[in-house]
Amino acid sequence: VQLQASGGGVVQAGGSLRLSCDASGLSFRNYVMGWFRQAPGKKRDFVATITRSGDMTRYVESAEGRFTISRDNAKNMVYLQMDALGPEDTGVYYCAAGFSSSYYRGLITTDSQYRYWGQGTQVTVSS
Repeated sequence: VQLQASGGGVVQAGGSLRLSCDASGLSFRNYVMGWFRQAPGKKRDFVATITRSGDMTRYVESAEGRFTISRDNAKNMVYLQMDALGPEDTGVYYCAAGFSSSYYRGLITTDSQYRYWGQGTQVTVSS
């Protein structure tokens, strides 16, 4: 199984980035997908998750209204559109895959429930 995250970079405050995660080696439709962020010197924190169907999402409060998670099951891809970025969004962003028996309602917000992790992509927001 491989989760290849990309799309990170350096952006000024107020700017936007779109992260992508290319999943291979797994039955993508069977997995809830999530994004986590690890800021320098801090633990890895939940950012967003999406059900297997793509119909339901959940975000950390600080990302509500600014970030949008989406997935394309035909392409085995998950995305994180990030708008109105601020310095507090700086960190390494990881995509993750976790199994859920529910196609329409399963969401996962805790990192221990994710089975597979990507290598991370760095996002730096300058003020």
